[in-house]
Formats: sequence, C-alpha cells, structure tokens
Amino acid sequence: MQFKQRTLMQIANMICGNPDLEKPFFVYRSSGRLTEFFMDCDTDYVHDGSTRQFWVADTLSSILAEPQPYPNTPPGTFARVIERLMDQADAQNEGPDRPGALSMLTAALAREGFEPFYADDKKCYLRHILTNTVAMAPANPHRPFSAAELARREQLTAYLDAASEDELIEEVLLPLFRQLGFHRITAAGHKDKALEYGKDIWMKFTLPTQHVLYFGIQVKKDKLDAAGMSKGSNANIAEIYNQVVMMLGHEVFDPEIGKRVLVDHAFIVAGGEITKQARNWLGNKLDATKRSQIMFMDREDILNLFVVTNLPVPVRGSLPPENEVPF
Repeated sequence: MQFKQRTLMQIANMICGNPDLEKPFFVYRSSGRLTEFFMDCDTDYVHDGSTRQFWVADTLSSILAEPQPYPNTPPGTFARVIERLMDQADAQNEGPDRPGALSMLTAALAREGFEPFYADDKKCYLRHILTNTVAMAPANPHRPFSAAELARREQLTAYLDAASEDELIEEVLLPLFRQLGFHRITAAGHKDKALEYGKDIWMKFTLPTQHVLYFGIQVKKDKLDAAGMSKGSNANIAEIYNQVVMMLGHEVFDPEIGKRVLVDHAFIVAGGEITKQARNWLGNKLDATKRSQIMFMDREDILNLFVVTNLPVPVRGSLPPENEVPF
C-alpha cells in the first residue's frame, strides 16, 4: 500500500510534534523519543539522527510496504502507529477525546480513503471509507478475553439464541465477513428459494497475489447433527448434503468481471454446534476433491471472531420489512 508523500509528511509532523505552535495538539518527540515511539509500535526502527520529519515519513513508507492483512486495510503495524499516535493519555491543550488532533489526522487521511475514529475501548482505529472495513492488526480469536469482551460475547450469545436465520445472516455474518476482508458479499435471501442453488451467501476474497477465491455459504440457525432425522429445531447434516453439492457445482455471476465463475470453497455455518459426527458424515459422503472445499463455522467460531474484530453487537428488530437488505 502506498500513501501520497504529502500525507506521509503530515502524519510524520504529528508524530514528531511541533512545539512552535501556539496550541500544539501532539507531543513533541526528540530523537530518542521517536525511537521509543516506534518501539511501542512493536518495531525496531531507530532514529539515525537525520531530519526527524523526513526520517519518520520514510519509516511510515516502509511500514506501508509490509503485506496487507486484508484488502482495503493498511498493514497491522501502521494501525498500531495510529493507535499509539492518538493515545488519549497524550492529549495536549484539549480533552482526552482529542477533537483537535483527530481533526488534523482526519484531514490527512481523507485523501487516502481512510478516516480515524475512537471506539468504545478508547483506542483510535482506521476505517476504510468506501467499504467501512476497520483496519487493525490481525487478532487471535483463541486468545483469552477481557471482562468487557466476555460481556460482549454473552450479549451476542443471547442475540443468537433468539435470532432468526435471516437475522443471523444479515446482522451477524455479513458484517463479520466484511470486516474479515471478504467483498462483493451477496445474500440470496429467503424470499425466492429458487435462486439460491444451495447458497445463502456468496462472496469473494482477494489474495495478496491478486488472485480471487469465490465462496458460497450455507447457513443454518441451530445445531447440525448426524441423527437419523431432524429433531426439533436442529438440522440434520444429510439435509444440507444436496445443497452443498449444488453450491459447488453451480456458477455465480460476478458483475465486476462480467463472467460466471464456480465457487472455490463452501462454508457450512451454524448458529449452534456442528457435531463431530456431522462433520465426519459429510466428509465421508463427499469425494476427496469436494471434501477439501468444505469449511465449517459453528457458534463458537462466530462468537470468537465477532469479539476480536470489535464489531458492535446487533439489536433485534433492526431488519427492514420482509427481512431484506438491499445490495
């Protein structure tokens, strides 16, 4: 990823600080404090004694040249630089919300298509304006959670307990996959079942090599098991076998390239548990080629990913009439 030199110089000036201003909003950092700043961002850049602003601009350019974790997001190191720069404890001549500093950073990043904002955790993040994707260092969904994160996890659990299948798709899965870097996410909906061909959602993901993978998603609200027949709200894995085969064999039309393409991988997503027996049954039923195309995501995966990506917990009743979202 590349930023314009003007943008890099403006951000570098904020990192360096300017004590000559009547009311500076950023901390002044000498040579040693610049090295300390980038150490706090988990890097090993050491100021070489050259002009501070130009050195910082060159350092930012090197950071932006690192691999991007997702499309339309800068490298995780750059996200940490912004978070450190906008630390509320460093507020100068204004309150902890830092409106003056935030305004200056917003003006600089706007030409690159990003906007900074403070989240509920009081940290500053970058949002890609066109896709609404939040840039952050890749998070580990299996790490221990804080008390606040556990509370959000419980809130989402309560939401999933009462949510319909459409709400699971449109209020939970669509925002989650967008945040994870998937794009062109299209929900088939449940109004016209004839157009689904085994898919509730299709989407695509661009690799760092610029190759594109296409994904189809089959969503079930509750538990998936391998019982002889469906019990109550639980779905039997045999019921989605045909849908998965249809999903992998049916083409989708990608309007961005004007071609029909096959789905590369199929996600089976459940709002409840996907039992080990259900996974094994489907794996044995599919041939070796199709088996490698199947991925599973159950409630635990959804909860963990939703929490670490810092998405807001949805509120029930937020869907428009007829449970349809325009795309």
